[in-house]
Amino acid sequence: MKKRIYGIETEYGILVKDGEFKLGSVDVAARLKNYVFEKKLGALDQHYRANDEPPGNGGFLVNGGRLYLDMGHLEYASPECSNLVDLIAYDRAGDTIVQEALEELGWSEQVSLIKNNVDLETNATFGCHENYLVSRSFRFDNRDNLKMLASFLVTRQIYCGAGRIGACNPHPFRDWDGFTTDDSDAEKVDYQISQRADHIPNEFYRWVQYNRAIVNTRDEPLSDPSKYRRIHLLVGDSNMSEFATALKMGTTALMMELIEQGAANPDWILSDTVAAMRSISRDMEFKWEIVLRDGKTTAALELQWGILETAKKYLAGSANEADWILSAWESVLTDLPKGPEALIGRVDWAGKLWMLREFMKEEGLDWKDPSLKSQDLEYHNLNKKHGLYWCLEETGEAYRKTTDAAIAHSKTVPPRGTRADGRGELVKALMGQTGYLIDWIGFRLNKDEPFLMLDPFVSYKNEIRNYLKRAAPENPLDRKSYNAGPGKPYRMGGDKGGPP
Repeated sequence: MKKRIYGIETEYGILVKDGEFKLGSVDVAARLKNYVFEKKLGALDQHYRANDEPPGNGGFLVNGGRLYLDMGHLEYASPECSNLVDLIAYDRAGDTIVQEALEELGWSEQVSLIKNNVDLETNATFGCHENYLVSRSFRFDNRDNLKMLASFLVTRQIYCGAGRIGACNPHPFRDWDGFTTDDSDAEKVDYQISQRADHIPNEFYRWVQYNRAIVNTRDEPLSDPSKYRRIHLLVGDSNMSEFATALKMGTTALMMELIEQGAANPDWILSDTVAAMRSISRDMEFKWEIVLRDGKTTAALELQWGILETAKKYLAGSANEADWILSAWESVLTDLPKGPEALIGRVDWAGKLWMLREFMKEEGLDWKDPSLKSQDLEYHNLNKKHGLYWCLEETGEAYRKTTDAAIAHSKTVPPRGTRADGRGELVKALMGQTGYLIDWIGFRLNKDEPFLMLDPFVSYKNEIRNYLKRAAPENPLDRKSYNAGPGKPYRMGGDKGGPP
């Protein structure tokens, strides 16, 4: 198994439960972000990153990750991680940082932070973005490669979907005057296994908003573009289960390796991935039938078995992490036909469905009862006193990939083995100063030439320490030298979030 760099970006839903609470969700997001940096957990941006990201909109954290506001959402991007255990620890460290800020502000009973992807009242969606570093030799211009990847992503939801009550039939332009859409079939859906399935109208597309796609094709490597490419996916759900997160990212990394090796099978390509994504998600008989490009009918489970067997043939024994992924993948595919009860603690949609059914049975409710939406959201509540998922961890039913101690460590210490290690060192040194510019691929101080960090596998820690010793903190950079106003945002490289 090749060395990988992983990253996850999480947009948090904010639910204001107290009608007398004076702040709206956007104001809460801004206040939480400010509080985190007031606690000296990071260094706020001193410059415009984009037209909609003014100074102070966000910043890098001492753990090498990033916290910022994006279109009104509070968003956390993990630091670059070189293995799945680190990735889970730093993903959950972000959850912990923002939840602790909410509690320390005294708002935890009035406001909930929800780690999910859909507002069940308005059907607005917000994302979980996955990032994978691949070599520049990855044949992204080969349409069959993209179609094989899309087919995998559409069918993996059977074990990494987060589940939701109800459905909707959104359209990227549904709010335009005169546009109408038929939501009659959505009203018939009681529950489905994926939150994002209804919100992905395209198979491939370059941009991330409005015309969301199964495979995002933009080329923004956030690293040396001659060596690397970053694959940025927004098709998946945010997971509460550590097992589900690890399996989602791990199986996808193996699928990309099969494509890189030329071992992926074009017979896996579906005839219509967008339609298949929605039909799989809404099939509560769990047959998950799909149609292949050659017209043959099969099932998502069978397709996943075929991909797994190929991955075992080419990748078994290549690394301990690969072997864990293959073993976990096989275990969940084996247990899926046994029903949701066999998957509790490993598959979010299954655990949530079991909890909802138990609640309905106890209260004598049906799927149309509005109180179920509250139960749905509570599964994703980051508050351990109220969130339903945490009951599974308390009882030992939830599979743990990391530990509470590792998560606490990951709030303030960056991961080793990637450039996030050096970035964390830099952020600690710059807190309290005003003259700096930091981006994913480097930084700049005192009008010097930018210090580039183009290789995500290098920590740059010693180099940054030496650089800081030579820098003259009494001569901070002049922000005007960057032309960093709203009309000319300075960008060393990189988007709003997204570690490669």
